[in-house]
This record gives sequence, structure tokens and C-alpha cells, in this order.
Amino acid sequence: MSTTAPSRATSSTPTSTTVPRRPALDWRIRFAALSLIWGFSFLLIKVGTDGYAPFQVTFGRLLFGTLVLAVAMAVKRERLPRGRRTWLHLTVAALLLNAAPFSLFAYSELTIPSTLAGICNATSPLWGMALSMVALSEDRPTRRRVAGLGLGFLGVLTVLGAWQGFHGLDVTGTAMALLASLCYPVGWIYVRRTLAGSGHSNLSLIGSQLGVATLQLALVTPLFAGFPSSFPLVPLLAVAALGALGTGLAVLVQYGLVNEVGPTTAQMVTYFIPVIATAAGVALLGESLSWNTPVGAAVVLAGAALTQSRARAKPKAQ
Repeated sequence: MSTTAPSRATSSTPTSTTVPRRPALDWRIRFAALSLIWGFSFLLIKVGTDGYAPFQVTFGRLLFGTLVLAVAMAVKRERLPRGRRTWLHLTVAALLLNAAPFSLFAYSELTIPSTLAGICNATSPLWGMALSMVALSEDRPTRRRVAGLGLGFLGVLTVLGAWQGFHGLDVTGTAMALLASLCYPVGWIYVRRTLAGSGHSNLSLIGSQLGVATLQLALVTPLFAGFPSSFPLVPLLAVAALGALGTGLAVLVQYGLVNEVGPTTAQMVTYFIPVIATAAGVALLGESLSWNTPVGAAVVLAGAALTQSRARAKPKAQ
């Protein structure tokens, strides 16, 4: 489940006596843990919607995630961002990166399996590359990227079974999942244009963004879903895990990975999420799996990887 990708943190230049502080866990272990957490998030959404309305699931998810980040900000003594303009941008970012996609995924899983939702999530890099070539002047279209986009969307058609006329596919639920995946790159581009270089720490911005998204759902949920008449335990635990682990802790882990190994390596987690989501849905929820789903997912991931790859620079003549 994608969130705002933080950039490398800036700091003062270390002196010769400064000793870098190593994380307790190797980055590969944290990378694997993040893949598992986000991969299982689609299963948790499915379980959560068995007992609660989609907006209630999203509100609970954001609430528990915000609490985790609030504790992290308190421990690190991070201050909330200042400035009206910054908070206006955070409000838009919260809608695009949290409130809207989280709600769309929750609604989509009322009618589609969690495996399909996880695969739809893997199209985010494809949408992102297509949008960035239009919206960001530094991202120029290349043959490699165009080929990746074409290959990726061919994989999407394979997953959806286009040659069968999308037989047996819930169009509304699938469209919601794809729209949720589109929200992420739109939000990333917006944040890149408005909040990059604002002078605030990534943790402060992301924590505030989740807090604003929680307020947005607090206003919307009573209007469309009301208050739960009962509190089924298993769906409640799923929502709590989805928020505390899949949103709050996952953001902190991703934040650390980007700072340590860079955004390119950290974003590779996107390619493992649909694999884990599919395995979890089939093994634990008993969801059916036809041949075109894993084959199409592999094509989607290959296309996404191709759009993110760079051609090797030719060596300069001596």
C-alpha cells in the first residue's frame, strides 16, 4: 500500500569523529517485513469489511495509523508543520494519498477478491510513469518507458481476462481498485510540486498528513456509514492491525529504508506486494485463482520494472 515516498533526510555535515548509527535490523530484513505487511493489508481489508462498512474500516485504519505516528513524533520531539499554505497542501495530499485510495480499496473488496485488489495496486508505477511524463518536465518519454507502459497495461488486460469480454468480473469493484491505484501517483506528483523543500521533516509531514486524513474520514463516515451497531472482534482486530502495522509502522519502516538505501531500492517493495497478497488470499481466504491472474500479474510487474529502469550510460571516450 503506497504512501508518500520520503526523500533522503538532510543533516549537518558530520565531523571526523561522528559515528553513523546503525539500525538494529539489517535493511533487507526490514524490506522483507514491509513487503509482508503491505502484502497482507489487502487480506486485512477483506476481513475488516466482513464486520464493518468500508468507510468505518478506513477511518479505523487511519486512526490507528495516526496514533502510531503520533507516538513516533513525540519520541523524536517532532513539531507539527507551520503555515496555512502547508496545511492546505497537506489536506489535498491526505485526500489523494490516504482518504480516497484507502476508501476505494475498502469498497472494491466488497465485490472483488483481495488477490485482484493487490494486483491492481501494482499498477501504480505504471500510472505514475504515464502521468510524470506529462506533468514533470524532467521525466522525458523514452522507448524503454513507453515499452514498459505498453507491457504493463497488456498485463492488466490479461489479469482482467479481456479476451473473454471481462466475463465474471465485477466492473465497478475493479474500477474502484484501479482508481485507488491512480490516486497514489497523482498525490505523489502533487506533493513533489507543493511540499518538496518545505523545510519540514518527512516524519512531521507524513504524520500530519495522516492526521488530516483521519479528520476527513471522521467527517465523512457518520454521513455515509453511521456508527457501528456492534463490534465483531476479528474484523476489529483486522482493522487495528491494518492501521497500526499496515499504515503507521509501515510508513516508519519505509521512511527508514529510503533514508538508508534510497527511494529507488525502497520502492522495489511494490513488486512483492501483489505476490504476497495473492498467496495470502488463496491460502487463508480460499479465493480462487485462474491462470491469467498470476500470468497477468507477472506481465504487470515486468512492465512496471521496465518503466523504472534506466539505460546504461555509454562510456565516454578517453
